[in-house]
Amino acid sequence: MHRTVLAGLTPLRYESTVHHVHAHLDIFFNGKRVRVPAAIGIDIQNPKVKTFPMPDGTTAYGGITICGKPCISPLHTHDDTGIIHTESPSPVPNRLGELFVEWDVKLTRTCVGTYCHLARMHVYVDGKPFDGDPRTIALTDHKEIAIVIGTPPKKIPASANFANA
Repeated sequence: MHRTVLAGLTPLRYESTVHHVHAHLDIFFNGKRVRVPAAIGIDIQNPKVKTFPMPDGTTAYGGITICGKPCISPLHTHDDTGIIHTESPSPVPNRLGELFVEWDVKLTRTCVGTYCHLARMHVYVDGKPFDGDPRTIALTDHKEIAIVIGTPPKKIPASANFANA
């Protein structure tokens, strides 16, 4: 929850659904997908956080009723599908930069993590090039964000499957 506070967000004891939206993040390095990890913004050590098996053998986290102390950020990932959840008591959209602070991964116009100036980086929103600071991208409902480092994939995603979100 320390990283949640560093992102400027307030950790919660439960998943609020007052403002509930889903965005999707794809990251590609030289054409290959990089997984966005499960449990960004979730204290998986808290006993009130449940685990769920995913079809590919990975683990998802959530099912929180009420934790004794804050255990979830209003901005988080439950699994490693790239779906970013905003479950917040405030209707103000979160920003991509907040997620990267929680993830503890550097994000700038030219860097993702340690991939700085080693390969060209491009950002796309809903399949269209985005030339601004990627940290400012608002995480609104069903927004697709693709960060491409080096060689792009054959197709830049313009949408995502939110059926199971």
